[in-house]
Amino acid sequence: MNSPRRLDRIDIGILSQLQQNARITNAELARAVNLSPTPCFNRVRALEKLGLFKQQVTLLNPEPLGLRINVFIQVSLEKQVEDALRRFEQAIGERPEVMECYLMTGDADYLLRVVVPDMPTLERFILDQLTKIPGVSNIRSSFALKQVRYKTALPLPASGLTLIDPDDVATDWR
Repeated sequence: MNSPRRLDRIDIGILSQLQQNARITNAELARAVNLSPTPCFNRVRALEKLGLFKQQVTLLNPEPLGLRINVFIQVSLEKQVEDALRRFEQAIGERPEVMECYLMTGDADYLLRVVVPDMPTLERFILDQLTKIPGVSNIRSSFALKQVRYKTALPLPASGLTLIDPDDVATDWR
């Protein structure tokens, strides 16, 4: 195991700025965290090498694209065995309308967030796709009436943070 890396307030500032605007220029970023451009650039590269950046994306507004229905779907499987879980996750991974999918504890095995333009499209997704996945035993939907809060930025401390070595974190609980 490598010794843990400590991020200082400047590193945290860089991460916070980049979470808010991934298209910020290095000069703007350096100004925002009170560094000159070259050390700022070097810090960003070092943070990248630590594996802290998952990806950079542009978040689109679903409304103008006609994607008005945001639904949360709880799915239960007949048996929660490895093969059934893998099969379900593979099938869901191929569906573009599934924005998020979580393996859950509690009443349902999975929680999906699905975005579609209208009710007929949702009906087709449920009947033609979801119910056809082998092992699915129960489906329950809840519609979002209004999005009260949506964010993509992770909560970061104001001052410093010690990174956790990914090798020390269990990733497969099954």
